[in-house]
Amino acid sequence: MKLTATVLDTPDPKALARFYSELLGWPVATDEPDWVTVRPPDGGAGLSFQTERAHTRPTWPAGATDQQMQLHLDIEVDDLDAARRRAEELGATLADFQPQDDVRVLLDPAGHPFCLWIRT
Repeated sequence: MKLTATVLDTPDPKALARFYSELLGWPVATDEPDWVTVRPPDGGAGLSFQTERAHTRPTWPAGATDQQMQLHLDIEVDDLDAARRRAEELGATLADFQPQDDVRVLLDPAGHPFCLWIRT
């Protein structure tokens, strides 16, 4: 067995794929109306995006009755502040709650939380 991708549901797979393609510098590998993939140039598991018309943005951190995130992506960066600014320029939003000094939690354009982190 081989893990090939993590799949994120979204109302607009093309837009979310474009966000992560630009953020990570990965090219789009598959571009269909309801399914778009981005893959790292050096191989390995990538990200896929599929249409979910009933997508509900997760709440982070979630309360007892909120839509909870099902997973999140951890992205290692060299410069935390520069990476955060770049992600925001591409359409991410800084989450209100930041639990660690060496991590920045952001929400992608579809509301999925992801973490930028720097090794300390």
